[in-house]
Amino acid sequence: MYTQINKYIYKNDRVTRRYREPFKLKILAELSTGKYTKSQLGKLYSIAPTTINEWIRKYERNDLMNTRVMVETKDEITRI
Repeated sequence: MYTQINKYIYKNDRVTRRYREPFKLKILAELSTGKYTKSQLGKLYSIAPTTINEWIRKYERNDLMNTRVMVETKDEITRI
């Protein structure tokens, strides 16, 4: 009976993880090599891809964000 009550008390607790800056930069460096995608790094290190996106914004590494380019004219094709 005690374990059932205990189970329900802790059912909705969330774990908050904090990562040090060198670890965050290591993840961004691995992402910039192109060897892994965000989802692969997330699975490898148990990090949500949205967390990696937050680090990209924090450290202003916009080159690592997924971007879409709309091409409408032939001139834009040559620029890309």
